[in-house]
Amino acid sequence: MSGAATPADPQWRLERRLDDLQSTEEFAQALAAELRAGDVLILTGGLGAGKTTFTQALAAALGVSGRVSSPTFVLSRIHRAEHDGPDLVHVDAYRTDAAGVEGLDLVSTRERSVTVVEWGRGVVEEALVGVDGSWLDLELVDPALPAAPGTTTPQAAGSGNGSAPSDGDDAPEIITDFSESEADVFGRSRRAVLCGHGPRWSAPPAGLPG
Repeated sequence: MSGAATPADPQWRLERRLDDLQSTEEFAQALAAELRAGDVLILTGGLGAGKTTFTQALAAALGVSGRVSSPTFVLSRIHRAEHDGPDLVHVDAYRTDAAGVEGLDLVSTRERSVTVVEWGRGVVEEALVGVDGSWLDLELVDPALPAAPGTTTPQAAGSGNGSAPSDGDDAPEIITDFSESEADVFGRSRRAVLCGHGPRWSAPPAGLPG
């Protein structure tokens, strides 16, 4: 992708170990309790690291409608709040760039929604929140998987290359989080690395499990 911006240095960084599905759900629930309309969460991790699984738990905690699945082929989905609270806008930036993100007109929905962008690091920050804006960056790190493009935490090599497809007949198959296996969803340990950017996130959320 071209024209990707370099994210600003975070104001803080914290790590949590997620041993299983329950701890992942608990972390998502605790984070959801801290989120409000207008917040942006950029979600990074290798293919199959659990990004969509995490977003499903976040959506359940926010109380929005509709089944959350990888939005790769439609780029974005809006899940309406079932009660008081923000909508959830779920975006996949894997096959787009900053111009493509601007074309989704996410700015028009951001103020009444929590916006979660998979594969958005270095792509959506300026387009969505501006240079002086605020966002959370969450990286899910699975040591059994290859690192995702743009990640800062090294991961052990595994199947797949975790990079965007190249042009030409030898382009690798696109594998999305639809391919999350039963082991991804129910059993494997991973780390969550959460960083805060901008004035909204001058300090870490107080309610996250230790």
